Amino acid sequence: MPQKIRKAVLPAAGLGTRFLPATKASPKEMLPLVDKPLIQYVVEEAVASGIESVIIVTGRGKTAIEDHFDISFELENLLRERGKDEMVEEARAVSSLARISYVRQKEALGLGHAILQAKDFVENEPFAVLLADDIVDAEVPALKQMLSVYEEMSAHEKRDVSVLGTMSVAGEAISRFGVLDAEEIRPGVFRVRDMIEKPPFREAPSDLAIIGRYILTPDIFDEIEKTKPGAGGEIQITDAMRALLKRRPFYAVRFEGTRHDAGDKLGFLIANVEFALKRPDLGPQFREYLRSLKLE
Repeated sequence: MPQKIRKAVLPAAGLGTRFLPATKASPKEMLPLVDKPLIQYVVEEAVASGIESVIIVTGRGKTAIEDHFDISFELENLLRERGKDEMVEEARAVSSLARISYVRQKEALGLGHAILQAKDFVENEPFAVLLADDIVDAEVPALKQMLSVYEEMSAHEKRDVSVLGTMSVAGEAISRFGVLDAEEIRPGVFRVRDMIEKPPFREAPSDLAIIGRYILTPDIFDEIEKTKPGAGGEIQITDAMRALLKRRPFYAVRFEGTRHDAGDKLGFLIANVEFALKRPDLGPQFREYLRSLKLE
């Protein structure tokens, strides 16, 4: 039987330079998507997928993330005094979402290096990685879809496998991603043959981009420690996974759902519109407002 995935790593130490000046003093992961910070959506996805423990990899200036998932006695007492008991329950629910721990990444040396900081937390277990930049709106959580494939393929291979989230990206935009060379073994599920970090468009082996959902085995840490800085002068997780691929099966899942690139200004704006329209308390009035706009 494959080992159960109990732990998730959420890297959140990036500088968020694409959202300056908003992120000069506030973490990118705390930018609100309608009325919840980005990172809360990802924690909720992990919990809904059966994850028991979460470790968030933070950095300098990220204490707002810890405060958000902590209990705020002062806020709760003030709300009670004002008779706003529903808001007290809402605030307390955030602090009760999951068992959350924190570790600091002292230097922003890339995603691979950020994941490496969770080595002691993960110990000798397979684990999930979720990026707050990638918000996936799906009826069945994207990670849960991947865990199903992990369990199936690990049983088939008679050892734990790694599973990556993927989606098709058309045209030259593929060069912004890690890209898979993979064989589709059934609709939406691929056996990975190779992967390349941010290849030139003409050299991309497919249109299958790696997006911010991973299920990895603990031997990835050995490969990260041996990985030299790659694209952008950072320690790329794709390079470490490519090395591990030589001795560990990798699969990929083109999950059902809509992925929003919340790390991009336009993607963030689109996500806010899409999520607001789906809200019963906001959607009808917001839809009427959008219809009233006289767009050229």
